[in-house]
Amino acid sequence: MKKLIIAATFGILCSVSALVPFSAVASGPSIHLDKANNDLSDKESLKKGFKTYVNYCLGCHQLQYQRYNRTFNDLGIEEADGIANYMYSSDKVGGHILNAMPKKEAASWFGSAPPDLTLEARFRSPDWIYTYLRSFYIDENRPFGVNNTVFKDVGMPHVLQNLQGVSTIDEHGQLSPAMGGTLTAEEYDVVVRDLTNFLEYVGEPNKLERKAIGYWVLAFLFFFFILTYFLKREYWKDVH
Repeated sequence: MKKLIIAATFGILCSVSALVPFSAVASGPSIHLDKANNDLSDKESLKKGFKTYVNYCLGCHQLQYQRYNRTFNDLGIEEADGIANYMYSSDKVGGHILNAMPKKEAASWFGSAPPDLTLEARFRSPDWIYTYLRSFYIDENRPFGVNNTVFKDVGMPHVLQNLQGVSTIDEHGQLSPAMGGTLTAEEYDVVVRDLTNFLEYVGEPNKLERKAIGYWVLAFLFFFFILTYFLKREYWKDVH
């Protein structure tokens, strides 16, 4: 009976740990990260983030573990609309979201081949991505003329610069407000949040479903624990 109680308790602890994001357990270095406050249930945000990704990121960064048709289904995009407005790099709706950039040449252009971003939100965390995309500044000593306060000596250009504009950094490491972009600071934050939301989604497309199932599992294990406890009392009543 004691083993049953231990097993039930262990099951509850495992289920709780499954609901806790890895980034909350493995805290990184002391870099201040702004909260992305993503909402994976917001389909409009995910669709806008997908569009931004296709237009600004896919040229260099693939999503080699994500398929177009899975994305269309999850985000509520009609297949005809998806093919016309999102599939610029493939003619197969069931294909993965890939680009045509040659890795060898890309490594010589950027110092290393641009990474696949399918699991980036799980590896870095959504807050990291959200902060990173808002932390570029002018640095004439870098090959692409920009640097980043979150990723020092970054090897990529600021691909969203026309939207955000350009920032400078002072001797205290503080960024100036961006100037010269087509969007206001608030509008740019929304664009980046939508993009971050989409990247969190592709990192685990069934995340909302997993969490919903996790709560039911916790409820079942709690009920099982109570049942086991009273069963133990009933057995031990005869022993005493």
